[in-house]
Amino acid sequence: MPSTAKLLGPDAAETLVRTWQRQGKKVVFTNGCFDILHAGHVHYLEKAKAAGDALLIGVNSDASVRRIKGEQRPVCSEQDRCRVLGGLESVDALVIFEEDTPEELIAKLLPDILIKGSDWAPDKIAGAGTVVSSGGEVKTIDLLEGRSTTGVIDRIVSIYCGETTDRRGKR
Repeated sequence: MPSTAKLLGPDAAETLVRTWQRQGKKVVFTNGCFDILHAGHVHYLEKAKAAGDALLIGVNSDASVRRIKGEQRPVCSEQDRCRVLGGLESVDALVIFEEDTPEELIAKLLPDILIKGSDWAPDKIAGAGTVVSSGGEVKTIDLLEGRSTTGVIDRIVSIYCGETTDRRGKR
């Protein structure tokens, strides 16, 4: 399947989740900005996929990323981020969400397993209560040490500009 075919709207994503669940598949949902894909992301998504049978990713829209990360982000557009994510074998489907958290999307999709990185306390994960109350599970995955999009950006700026940036991309 071409990577672009994996990008669905919220209604189509809900239909696909219900189809997978009727087939007895455990649907895993995770979300994030995935601005500049790196080894930490690939590790995380492979582990997320291994937790179930089908992996659906909620991708923050460009406007959502700007509100969360600052005006300099995202580096890559939502369409480009989805194209790259869709090229990964571990990713079965993608859906873009406009809100700052995927709480509403999770309530619509009701995945069997909700996963975030271990840097999130389970009780702070958006949608966790909804998933648990519908009979699902919430899990965390250990992240690869020293791998982050902000770290990649900082390294690029340092190499090419001789400057350093803080976590919000400010010099």
